[in-house]
Amino acid sequence: MSSDLRRLPGMALACSVLFLLALPSASDSAWEEFLASVRTEATAAGVSQQTLDAALSGLEPIARVIELDRRQPESVLTFNEYMESRVPESLIARAKEKYAEHRPLLEAIAAHYDFDPEYIVAIWAVETRFGSYTGGFDVIAAVATLAFDGRRSAFFRNELLHALTILDEGHISRTDMTGSWAGAMGQSQFMPSSFNRFAVDWDLDRRRDIWQNRGDVFASIANYLVSSGWQRSMPWGGAVTVPEGFDLTRDGVEPLDRWLSRGVTWQGEAPVLPPGAAASLVLPAGVDGPVFLVFDNYRTILKWNRSDYFAMSVTTIADALVR
Repeated sequence: MSSDLRRLPGMALACSVLFLLALPSASDSAWEEFLASVRTEATAAGVSQQTLDAALSGLEPIARVIELDRRQPESVLTFNEYMESRVPESLIARAKEKYAEHRPLLEAIAAHYDFDPEYIVAIWAVETRFGSYTGGFDVIAAVATLAFDGRRSAFFRNELLHALTILDEGHISRTDMTGSWAGAMGQSQFMPSSFNRFAVDWDLDRRRDIWQNRGDVFASIANYLVSSGWQRSMPWGGAVTVPEGFDLTRDGVEPLDRWLSRGVTWQGEAPVLPPGAAASLVLPAGVDGPVFLVFDNYRTILKWNRSDYFAMSVTTIADALVR
């Protein structure tokens, strides 16, 4: 390793420290000008002055948010390490308990949305450990901090405006609007824009409460995935074996028959699929690890989180729930 490469972590830390030292307080003119411009834009979008006063008065940026946004992981988990740490047998056991506990509600929501209830529990498990960890950051302050920062300001300014709309509509109180450092909220970890597109008032109390209301949480998860293209009772895919010398760099979506004609075979029972089902290869651990053929529902999960690790953890739990 060159001396320049060895210096990179220290250089990144020094830059991060310098940025944090320059982070404004609520009294700094640039921050105040930023909040004033947000007020103007939110007012034009119909957000009330009462909501804006409650949300923005005395608001200060959060240094910890910038630190977390800048921080690079010291190591990257392998696929096996990820699955062992994120999907242990204890989590699958708890998922089975939660599925049994909430079965009537889950089945009612699944019937309404034409969805598979086991995937509601699987997403709930992976995202927040059944609501036990949803993040403790003030969402308004967190997304405002990131909107003020120059790295992804346009994206987070839009999220801030969505968050103000959520407050204005009365779905959550100002003090209870908490989430991750990046603004993901509630037991389903929706960003504010996703909340406004997909969150559901299941119990018709005029509040879409993804923080505490299980019906709203479950229905919101189902609505998100169905709106993104989910097909009920269709398999997500499965592990396959490929012939020696097979070109694992083929990453396109092709008819299943084409993959099978090249010698790809299922490791277990072949899934039942409609003619012409579109399949693609996934190698979450790289070319030396397991190989999977996946279908449209798997790709729909990736619309929630563009990570094969995430998608594989969801499908592993969902499969365990219906075995």
